[in-house]
Amino acid sequence: MPKPVAPGSLASPSMLAYIMSQKYVDAMPLYRQEKQFARLGVTLSRQTLANWMIHGANRWLQLLYDRMHTHLLAMDILHADETPLQVLREPGRSAGTTSYLWLYRTGREGPAIVLYDYQKTRGGEHPRNFLSGFHGYLHVDGYPGYHKVTGATLVGCWAHARRKFDEALKALSDDKQKATVTTREGLDFCNRLFAIERDIKDAPPEERLKVRTERSRPVLDAFLSWLRTQRSRVLPKSTLGKAIAYCLNQWEKLEAFLKDGRLELDNNRSERSIKPFVIGRKNWLFSNTPRGAKASATIYSIIETAQENGLNPFAYLTWLFEELPQLTDPIDPGALDKLLPWSNSLPSNCRIVQS
Repeated sequence: MPKPVAPGSLASPSMLAYIMSQKYVDAMPLYRQEKQFARLGVTLSRQTLANWMIHGANRWLQLLYDRMHTHLLAMDILHADETPLQVLREPGRSAGTTSYLWLYRTGREGPAIVLYDYQKTRGGEHPRNFLSGFHGYLHVDGYPGYHKVTGATLVGCWAHARRKFDEALKALSDDKQKATVTTREGLDFCNRLFAIERDIKDAPPEERLKVRTERSRPVLDAFLSWLRTQRSRVLPKSTLGKAIAYCLNQWEKLEAFLKDGRLELDNNRSERSIKPFVIGRKNWLFSNTPRGAKASATIYSIIETAQENGLNPFAYLTWLFEELPQLTDPIDPGALDKLLPWSNSLPSNCRIVQS
């Protein structure tokens, strides 16, 4: 007999995979699933479902998570972001205290890896510790906590810079014609950079670097001169003043994309990856315990990485919960590599059929 995924429990591989897919793919909270099962005549409390999720994540999926973490640190281009998370029963903290879910993922090259990390604070020590051993480029927003990441060259996000000018333009009343013209000028510089990137979107890195040097560099030089000129003409606390200050303060990171043709103009890749969690959070609102929050981060990591690699989350999780219990201790890293979402050893039914 094959070893069970949860000894002494009714939970089967497909049952665990189904509940995880319902919550972490389709954003259906456990209390709704509890009612769904009750309508089918199956009595399963949300506490039982939560315990199954924690067991599946901490006992089995964590093995893959740690292996994916090792592969992530071996890359030389990464993206990072963070978003608030509420955890009710954190020791020594009130239920309303804000915790954070950090996101780290690979760029356009190499296998797609998406990892989430639950932490109690937004301190810069968390990305520093998680990325210990990483050396390369790190795409980030303007949050200064990422400065603590040693061995990383930070690459700024032009989508954030552009958004600042767009917000400044929307905040102006119709009578502020002069300020409107100035704000549009700042927005136009950003738009010109994005237009260049659209032209070279599918070009090889060498070509992208060449075009950026020839076309983007002059735009950046003109924009920097414009920013320095406008800084003394605009109220610092106005929305336009804040947009200008943001660009000047982030300038070294904003022009870092010129260093390597594999780099990107923005950090939208990480924002897209953190969106599934944000959507799910609107439905289940909070995690009850730190163990649950950590388990959720692990499950999201496996599911989002699976989807990035063209896998069906339910089929893949079912297969994992069938295969992982059969591994013998000590577990060989090579055996885990065969189970990773980008492995060529995965069965065909785990992959999404392209129509």
